[in-house]
Amino acid sequence: MFAYTRYLSEIGLEDLQDFGGKNASLGELIHHLKEEGIQVPEGFAVSSQAYEDFLQSNGFAQRMDQIMNELDREGFTNLAEIGSKIREVLLKGTIPRPIKNEIVAQFHELKQEFGEDIQVAVRSSATAEDLPEASFAGQQETYLNICSDQELLEACLFCYASLFTDRAIKYREDNGFDHMQVKLSIGVQLMVRSDKACSGVCFTLDPETGFRDVVMISGGWGLGENIVKGVITPDEYLIFKPSLLNGKKAIISKKIGAKEKMLVYTNKKPDEDLTLETKTINLNTSPEKQQKYVLNDREIEILADWAIKIEKHYGRPMDIEWAKDGLTEELFITQARPETVHSNTSSYKFYEYKLLEKGKLLTRGKNIGNKIVSGRARILHSPKEIRKVEQGDVLVTEITNPDWDPILKKVSAIVTDRGGRTSHAAIVAREVGAVAVVGTGDATKTIRDGEMVTVSCIDGNNGLVYEGELKWESTEIDISDIESPETDVMIILSDPDQALRISQLPNSGVGLMRLEFAISNSIGIHPMALIKYPKLGDPISKNKIDEMTYGYQDKKQFFVDKLASAVAVTAAAFYPKDVIVRMSDFKTNEYANLIGGKEFEPHEENPMIGWRGASRYYHPDYREGFGLECEAMKMVRDEMGLDNVKLMIPFCRTVEEANKVIETMSEFGLKRGENGLQLYMMIEVPSNVLMAQEFAQLFDGFSIGSNDLTQLTLGIDRDCEILNDLFDTRNDSVKMMISQAIRMAKKNYTKIGLCGQAPSDYPSFAQFLVEEGIDSISFNPDALLKGIGNINLVEGIIEKEAQIRLASD
Repeated sequence: MFAYTRYLSEIGLEDLQDFGGKNASLGELIHHLKEEGIQVPEGFAVSSQAYEDFLQSNGFAQRMDQIMNELDREGFTNLAEIGSKIREVLLKGTIPRPIKNEIVAQFHELKQEFGEDIQVAVRSSATAEDLPEASFAGQQETYLNICSDQELLEACLFCYASLFTDRAIKYREDNGFDHMQVKLSIGVQLMVRSDKACSGVCFTLDPETGFRDVVMISGGWGLGENIVKGVITPDEYLIFKPSLLNGKKAIISKKIGAKEKMLVYTNKKPDEDLTLETKTINLNTSPEKQQKYVLNDREIEILADWAIKIEKHYGRPMDIEWAKDGLTEELFITQARPETVHSNTSSYKFYEYKLLEKGKLLTRGKNIGNKIVSGRARILHSPKEIRKVEQGDVLVTEITNPDWDPILKKVSAIVTDRGGRTSHAAIVAREVGAVAVVGTGDATKTIRDGEMVTVSCIDGNNGLVYEGELKWESTEIDISDIESPETDVMIILSDPDQALRISQLPNSGVGLMRLEFAISNSIGIHPMALIKYPKLGDPISKNKIDEMTYGYQDKKQFFVDKLASAVAVTAAAFYPKDVIVRMSDFKTNEYANLIGGKEFEPHEENPMIGWRGASRYYHPDYREGFGLECEAMKMVRDEMGLDNVKLMIPFCRTVEEANKVIETMSEFGLKRGENGLQLYMMIEVPSNVLMAQEFAQLFDGFSIGSNDLTQLTLGIDRDCEILNDLFDTRNDSVKMMISQAIRMAKKNYTKIGLCGQAPSDYPSFAQFLVEEGIDSISFNPDALLKGIGNINLVEGIIEKEAQIRLASD
């Protein structure tokens, strides 16, 4: 019977104090979830008692106390010095012989079971690590590709020393942990040969917004340290849990990362001079691998399924590490810890930020957080330069890794050349409320040390860094205090990257998702240029298409996949609420600006009332392009199971045209009524109002497009600045049109809503709509809360008037 070590399969969460959070969690997974098909590499753990006996046998406790008492606990100016001193003390220690013998004996038993040539990972597991209230993410070290007894014992000693990395010391100080009460266990685990495949991390919620119905997976080539230390920009996959559980196609988003480096085992021979640090080497990733996803769809769904099962077992959102063995092609879970940022938030506060001016854009990357800050840029190349940073500065550096943790609380933002949104540094940045822009590629070159910059993280997944101290404003709103009105309040959404965050506002769904915005932002290529790709005349456009559609033999499928993903993310964010997707409504000049578009678009003097909307869908010059739109929507509804998507036809001028569009959609597999499909129509042409009864026989709902209806009722080009003063949705003639449309919809039992700015800007217009009996009003996200306030005010007035009438009767 071993005194200091146990197999991982023999321990669980109840053994946290003896074997640390990491080892206890691994044991829990092996013991309870192996039958669920979840694979975890076998190994053994060295108890925290061994660490205590190590300190006692070397007489280190008093000396460590003395060193820690010298720490500057106000400014942490000597943090690096203190950390170095205490690690030096520990590395000079000797592991007691009984502990050594037991570690080596367990290692040999592993070799007997799995082969003499095995490699192991030696991982630190602190007793205050991976707790529900504090992650301690990346505070201690892991040593990879360990083969011999000597390397194993040396790695154990280094693990003990890593309990006092600078970042670990600072983290314990910030979280109120006694340094001498936190102990260290060591995990010795079979290496997954991900050096020959890939690895990454996984969250059972969206790490930016806390949205619970998705699994977020990120991955890169080689060993996983590059991701957790922020060295690379990884691939990102988003999986919708309800679709996966219902056996539907669940991957709603795939974003390819640069994956600039891949960490692999060194090629040095065993008899060469190797240190723990040279057991692995970081290689440049080949261009072919950079442009290839590290996981196929089946593997993504397996990992997501495992993640959901792990989350269910733990009863809370989880932060998980995974790896794929390149020799066996098997997937493994190598770590699981509680997620500590969004899991511990009891109420959701919505911070509304607005950039009031824009300056010169210096760089862009992926955002961490959702706000705007300004500060003086400080370019640092090492965390040892902490003395250069003052409170509120913007840290600019090459990469993010956990070593920067002591600085994060001091700076207002961090901007990096490399790194992804799921690195340990990103986790800690969220935990401390820091803003970050990661993976810019060039921040340390485009930003000057000492200059004032403004960091904006409010634009979807984009983090933007501007020159100078720009004007911006913020409003903090506790949405738990907002009362939802009787009238359905819906959202106008253009950017799918905003969907998971915006969905947490009070709403009844999405009243308008503009498909053309998804096409321009997610695809950028004219659909006919993809359909007619072999015959495309412009070589520049063809080269751009080749670059953007790398990996797609069928260029048309690129359009379908990207468009389906954009809609799916939005539909998942609001599921099961309605998401009304308006089919494309580009004008010819806008279509012409897409890559390859000029070959397929005529010149029109007034595109606003030209070949747009419904008239394109059945026309022989665009019918095939519309077919791709339909194919993408069919994928979202039928294959992904997001049947909350309803489809809306814009700018449909006549009943005859409506019939042609409906017939065309049916031919492309979108038949009204099948799988619950509902079709809506925009009311934006006066003929829509005059023929509302006839249109109501063909559509399940109407949505009033107030801008176009105003334009065509008043005969004013809404883009004409000279006539801007005359363009007013509150004009009596426009209101008469709206009133008649609502009456006819009610008469025919057809739902009707309105999309526009006026109800949020003008309480009187909101009152008019509510009094007319409109079913829903859709707002842009920045106008939503104001719009809700206006509707509540109106409904309160109407209710009060009704009570007065009842009393008088």
